[in-house]
This record gives sequence, C-alpha cells and structure tokens, in this order.
Amino acid sequence: MKSTHDLHESKEVANAYRLAFNDPEFLLRHETRGIRFQLELLKPDLIQSEAGIHNTVVVFGSARFKSLEHASFHLEDLSRSPESAQTDEARAQAQREVANAAYYEAARKFARLVSEGCEAHPKTERLIICTGGGPGVMEAANRGAMEAGAPSVALNISLPHEQAPNPYVTPELSFQFHYFALRKMHFAMRAKALIAFPGGFGTLDELFEVLTLVQTKKVHPTPVLLFGSAYWKRLIDFEWMVTSGTIAKEDLACFKYVDTPEEAWEEIKKLLPC
Repeated sequence: MKSTHDLHESKEVANAYRLAFNDPEFLLRHETRGIRFQLELLKPDLIQSEAGIHNTVVVFGSARFKSLEHASFHLEDLSRSPESAQTDEARAQAQREVANAAYYEAARKFARLVSEGCEAHPKTERLIICTGGGPGVMEAANRGAMEAGAPSVALNISLPHEQAPNPYVTPELSFQFHYFALRKMHFAMRAKALIAFPGGFGTLDELFEVLTLVQTKKVHPTPVLLFGSAYWKRLIDFEWMVTSGTIAKEDLACFKYVDTPEEAWEEIKKLLPC
C-alpha cells in the first residue's frame, strides 16, 4: 500500500487532490468553458467598477491605419529609395497610408476632446474612452486620452498573431479576452455612445453587434456615430436596405454620420449633465 508521501509524488493523484480553482488543467477543460465565460465577464467588470468607471465612449476602427508622422515618414523613405526598389504597388500603398492617417489623427483628436471635456465633471459621470486596445484607430483613441491626462480602457483579444496592447493604454485598465463574445459584451455594458471609424471585418462585426442591440432595444438608447460619411455611404447602402424592406425607415435613426472630431464631440456632449 502506498504511503501518503508516495501519493503526493504521483502526478495523477496530485492533480486530483489540488483545489479545483487552483488547477489550471482542470479550468482549461472543455467542460469548464462556462466557468471561463463567467470569469471573463466578472474580472473586467469588477476592476472597472473599483476604478470608478461606469460610462464609456467606445471607439472602433481599422487596426491598419498609421499616424500621419509614421505614414509620412514611410512615404518619404520610399521616395529616397533607389527607383528600382520602388513598385507601383508599394507607392500606392504608402500614399494610401498617408490618406488614411487622417482617420488616425481624427480619432486621436476626438478622444482628446472627450477626455478634456469630461475633466470638470464628477468622476462617476465622466465618459471614458474605451477601445479594443490594438494598433491603428484604437491606438489613436488611447493616445488622445493619454495626451489629455485621462485614463482609457482597452479590451484586447488574444489572436494567433499576438495582438499586443498599444503603448498608450492605461495598464491597470488593459484587459485581455479569449472569447470575442465576452469582449463584445464588455464593449456594450458601459457604453453611453459608440463611434465607428472606417475599418474592416472586425469593425463591421462590432458595429452591427451594437446596432442590433440598439434596434432591438436590448440596451438603453445608445448614440452610434459613423465617422467618415463618404466611406460608410459607399460601403453600406442603408437606404437600399429600407427600400428592400430588410430594415424599417425608423431604423435609420439608430446611427448618425459625422465628419469631424468636433462634430462628433458635439453629439457626445449631449450625453453629459449640464
């Protein structure tokens, strides 16, 4: 018969004897997925509540956009390269980066306007910038908040290519998620408004998640701003959706187009107490 010492030396028995909440292998089993859901819901919620963050302005947009400084440097560097090293595709890409940098700078300014504009309000009433924590528009918004001396929330997602938090997030408010569904829930939980800059599949996924919640009244009325009317009207013909009978005309009130950071801030100011 094995002694107690021998049993503790056995890995199988040691794992069985370990407290369930202190057993990583057990917590990562398929059957404990529901527990992991609950933990991903609870941890960011508790930390934000303890930090006094109750109201956010969520900023979505492309992770591919660069700052004007970065994009301009890339274009200038390409121009200094030997002509043989340049291609039409590379030049077009660099020029596109400079054009798209306008969205990065707009998101940066918008976040700064929101953060500065809320500074005089009580902490519990302030609107805090919240992003996905990655590069591009997300980086720009976290950067604008930091430049205003305000905290910002980052809800990052673990991806195969290891999307790291951008350098402007507030470290103690930077969260990593495994489940997209829980991450999107956290975007909605504290959002008093949402602004979507031009973006790709991820931006559209997040945008339509919120539009659906607003349309079906699953959340309190939440202003949704689409920044860059030319982009959004070319990408999605909402009027055609009305004509086709797939949405009602009143559903068009679920969002509003804006084209400048100042115009977007004017809409956000309506949410603040006088």
